[in-house]
Amino acid sequence: MPTKYETLLEKVYEINDLGKAQAILSWDREVDMPAAGAAARIQQMTTLSRLIHELSTSDEFGEMIENAAAELDGADYDSNESSLIRHLRRSYEDARKLPSEFVVRASEVTGKAHGHWVKARAENDFASYEPWLAQIVELSQEQAEYYGYEDEKYDALLDKYERDMKTAEVRAIFDAVKAELVPLREAIEEQGTAVDDSLVHQHFDIDKQKQFARYAAAAIGYDFNRGHLGTVVHPFATSFSRDDARITTRWNPDFLNPALFGALHESGHAMYEQGTHPDLARTPLARGTSLGIHESQSRMMENMVGRSRGFWQTHFPVLQAFFPEQLGQRTAEDFYRAINKTKPSLIRVEADELTYNFHIILRFELEQAMLNGDLAPKDLPTAWNDKMLALLGITPPTDSEGCLQDVHWSKIYFGYFPTYALGNLYAAQLFETAVSQNPAIADELAQGQTTALASWMREHVHQHGRKFTPRELIQRATGQPLSHAAFIRYTKAKFSDIYEL
Repeated sequence: MPTKYETLLEKVYEINDLGKAQAILSWDREVDMPAAGAAARIQQMTTLSRLIHELSTSDEFGEMIENAAAELDGADYDSNESSLIRHLRRSYEDARKLPSEFVVRASEVTGKAHGHWVKARAENDFASYEPWLAQIVELSQEQAEYYGYEDEKYDALLDKYERDMKTAEVRAIFDAVKAELVPLREAIEEQGTAVDDSLVHQHFDIDKQKQFARYAAAAIGYDFNRGHLGTVVHPFATSFSRDDARITTRWNPDFLNPALFGALHESGHAMYEQGTHPDLARTPLARGTSLGIHESQSRMMENMVGRSRGFWQTHFPVLQAFFPEQLGQRTAEDFYRAINKTKPSLIRVEADELTYNFHIILRFELEQAMLNGDLAPKDLPTAWNDKMLALLGITPPTDSEGCLQDVHWSKIYFGYFPTYALGNLYAAQLFETAVSQNPAIADELAQGQTTALASWMREHVHQHGRKFTPRELIQRATGQPLSHAAFIRYTKAKFSDIYEL
């Protein structure tokens, strides 16, 4: 006769499998589905959302969790069993706060809104998307009220992406980062030597870009035997199991960076999923513990590895072989400086390490304003442009390059954006700790190799999946709570060197 925990596991597997089926439908919608299939796909995904929600919030499931918890009373905190119970209890409590009617309605609205966003972005037509954004904002406000909050409404949504993080904490961290990085950016503009990035702004054959992107992703440790590279409007990574973690990117024939660094970024995400412990399979623990920690892995692989001097000393000759006409007369150092040029830019996913966080601060502040009713969705383009001018000194010429550029506001993803900047901080803190504990990592990276770094991350981050909260994980891995200090040290050292300050 199965134990109560084994009975619970069978139900967890069932819910997990339905979630993965829904994820496959979502992947296909983004990558392969013909446009005419959208209406039917919305129905399919809505049905799965309803079934998952009903199973995840049933009285029976709640009883299973508590029966298994009683059976496991006294189990070690670090065990898979105790960790799963903790996670299920919290998730069950949250899920029960959302009525089935709301879940179905949200799935229907976001399913339709996504298609309208894609069209509006392609046609630079914010007016056509504004009614859908208004519905997304209303759904987000409704969701925040269902979840509940003590301090700020935004806390309720932020918590779903960065467990136990408060809006006030994020605001304080962002203010500290601004205080350090704005003077550095100003010093570069006033005193820094010029950096030429024209070599990445040439014509690059897309088929060859695809070949090199696969090469570069494999070079940092992404396992294509358990992965796949697809093409989308907005790059993302997703996993259906640790043995099927997929990445995407987009291709620009006249600019090398978006596809290349998009692929490296998403590879970092997928490597996290590929590195989860096999014993966590088919449970919600077989995922990253938070979006901030998840983002730390992608930003680390994109920037700290993919934009490092050592990586290109080794791999630039391969890139030259793909593009001899464009790069044959240039050096690895030329390329290193070009891909690390800092300059205020319009597009978040193409921003350099120094200015990237300003893009996140802008979105963080606008989300709060819309959620609190201080900013009407119809006024978003103007508010966006004003903040771009204030934070980065530039104004988007079109809404497609401004407030329509991100997919997140076609979904109920309010609270998601801050995790991108938190990811930079987590990444620097984890990276600095890894190098201090294993000096071989720095030696390998100088040779363009990532074996030791990837191994450290698997041991201290990846294998644990969601067993521990982000606070617990960063404390366990680095011995310290999250701080902006390591990121500031890394950024100042790198850009002071490049710009000869």
